[in-house]
Amino acid sequence: MLGDFGADVVKVEHPTVPDPSRGHGPAKDGIGLWWKLLGRNKRTITLDLSTPGGRDTLLRLAATADVVVENFRPGTLERWGLGWPDLSAANPRLILARVTAFGQQGPYAHRPGFGTLAEAMSGFAAVTGEPEGPPTLPPFGLADSIAALTCAYAVMTALAGRDRTGHGQVVDLAIIEPILTVLGPQPLWYDQLGHVQPRTGNRSANNAPRNTYRSADGRWLAVSASAQSVAERVMRLVGRPELIAEPWFATGAGRARHADVIDNAVGGWIARHKAEEVVCAFEDAEAAVAPVYDVRDVMTDPQFAALDTVTEVEDPELGPLRMQNILFRLSETPGGIRWAGRPHGADTTEVLAELGLTGAEITALRSEGAL
Repeated sequence: MLGDFGADVVKVEHPTVPDPSRGHGPAKDGIGLWWKLLGRNKRTITLDLSTPGGRDTLLRLAATADVVVENFRPGTLERWGLGWPDLSAANPRLILARVTAFGQQGPYAHRPGFGTLAEAMSGFAAVTGEPEGPPTLPPFGLADSIAALTCAYAVMTALAGRDRTGHGQVVDLAIIEPILTVLGPQPLWYDQLGHVQPRTGNRSANNAPRNTYRSADGRWLAVSASAQSVAERVMRLVGRPELIAEPWFATGAGRARHADVIDNAVGGWIARHKAEEVVCAFEDAEAAVAPVYDVRDVMTDPQFAALDTVTEVEDPELGPLRMQNILFRLSETPGGIRWAGRPHGADTTEVLAELGLTGAEITALRSEGAL
């Protein structure tokens, strides 16, 4: 995300053990496609940080950098002589962002962990799924992605702080925490009321209608009525305006307690109409509805097309690729995708030469096994 808006990002990988994400998911011609997305706008170099040459080279890189991002278990960098005192001595203005499953301290800090554990421990899985079904984990890296968004924000905050203080600092980000924050006021509810949020499937405990409904032509549509005015429009649209006069209809919580009645009304009406008719009718009524898409629908939707949400990138290995565009649009300093994920170590020689290393020094590092 930082690279999308102009940061010169240098991805450091082990010489013989590339980043595992290069092998995640489907591949084309032996080239991992997920890496093409994750690695975009990053230059890639190889460096064995456990060797003296690798350690010294990373310190030289850190001396020229604004930020170092690492996600080893606590103590790993220190074991290599690359802890915060070493990095800060090389560059007092450096920001060190440390992303781990459980943070740099506490009884679990030493444990290995991934986003899946954060999705379980945060309470996300406990509230996801049907009421009588098991807790449900997401089929993608949700906690990791939320942590990445948070880390980009943390880095920018730390850089803004450096503008005021003149020196760097450490960002300690635990993957278990950002996902807990986006889950909302669950800790507050429990603290003050002893309330534990149950699984409600696609329904909401805060408003209704809020569910998925199947149309006459077999398409699924999602309806949300978080605003009272929208809930009233939906009831008029589906031919049940008398429900608006019910005392319980006046609040989201009241409507949620009567979700069976509301779902029968909304679901019954949608079941009698084709999906396109439902969307058009809701649009005319200024009520909120959206079809449930899979990726095939995303790739052809006119709104996504108008935003260029999925954009084309030319790749020297695979040719034209279509992937998600940058996250937001800036009017004066727009970002962009300069290249997709690069081959393992493709920029090692170039990056080291920019540091001032001679050809002989680079050759010596290769002989040591540091590259």
